[in-house]
Amino acid sequence: MKLLLVEDQEELASSIRNYFSKEGDVCEVADSFAKATEKLYAFSYDVLLLDLMLPDGDGLSLLRVIKENWTDMGVVIISAKNALNDKLKGLELGADDYLPKPFHLAELNARANAVYRRRKQDGKRTLSFNEIELNLDNHEVMVNDKSIELTRKEYELLHYFVVNQNRLLTKQAIAEHLWGDYMDTMDSFDFVYQHIKNLRKKIMEAGGKDYLKTVYGAGYKMKDE
Repeated sequence: MKLLLVEDQEELASSIRNYFSKEGDVCEVADSFAKATEKLYAFSYDVLLLDLMLPDGDGLSLLRVIKENWTDMGVVIISAKNALNDKLKGLELGADDYLPKPFHLAELNARANAVYRRRKQDGKRTLSFNEIELNLDNHEVMVNDKSIELTRKEYELLHYFVVNQNRLLTKQAIAEHLWGDYMDTMDSFDFVYQHIKNLRKKIMEAGGKDYLKTVYGAGYKMKDE
């Protein structure tokens, strides 16, 4: 899951980002309306965590922009403004959930994951692609009913391919999804190829077919042979 956190409290933003990173997710941070808008137009996200009180604008105004341009993005409002009118307005504008501050990070994680499942996975607890099955709760992957051991990034990569099966994914899109802001520190996208090579090998060693196809000069696609 790739998240954008719009929060201007540096300490809280750092805590949230670190928590989601430890859970295996990519969480980027924007501390203003302007920076959030810039990131939204530059990258794609699954879920937005939105504070209503921003130094240069209103979070509800940003929510309007999101719903006009990225209708499939999930939104969880996190704000100290817990008045009923703010909550109702946010939900009316299309937010999926509202969590008033202060909150436990585990609850925020649970709510963000619930929104993600509803929007991206139709509420399913597992994802399947022919003989490959992913358990979304414990991140276990089965191939022909046999469990295979994947690294965190290999699991995230496989999940990304299954959710976007039959769609062309460029190396840049894969890198942005898996590493977020940290992608800027990479010298090249060679690490994407290496992760795909390792994932392909593990699936085939378990008796699975090679569904990860290279589209030369463009990227990769997961599709039936």
